[in-house]
Amino acid sequence: FPIDITFKSTNPFGWPQIVLSVYGPDFFGHDVVRGYGAVHVPFVPGRHKRTIAMFVPESSSRLQQFTSWFTGRRPEFTDPKVVAQGEGREVTRVRSQGFVTVSFNVM
Repeated sequence: FPIDITFKSTNPFGWPQIVLSVYGPDFFGHDVVRGYGAVHVPFVPGRHKRTIAMFVPESSSRLQQFTSWFTGRRPEFTDPKVVAQGEGREVTRVRSQGFVTVSFNVM
């Protein structure tokens, strides 16, 4: 999807990121999260290709896993900042869930 954005900064620290949330149907037809991922937007002009490792949060117990599967309400993040920041994620149980490739054309 084309995105047209203009940024101006004197300090590239914390440069903007694109946060991806991928959803898809499960066995019962419920929309569930298929993966989360984030990547920093490159600031050098040119064409850039980035591969983003996707991950999904997991339930902490077998009972919670069965309950979430049965009800169709799987764990997901309510705040996209959790994906963009590393703060607090070391205690979150996640599972790798593939890759997404993004192309940037920076002018």
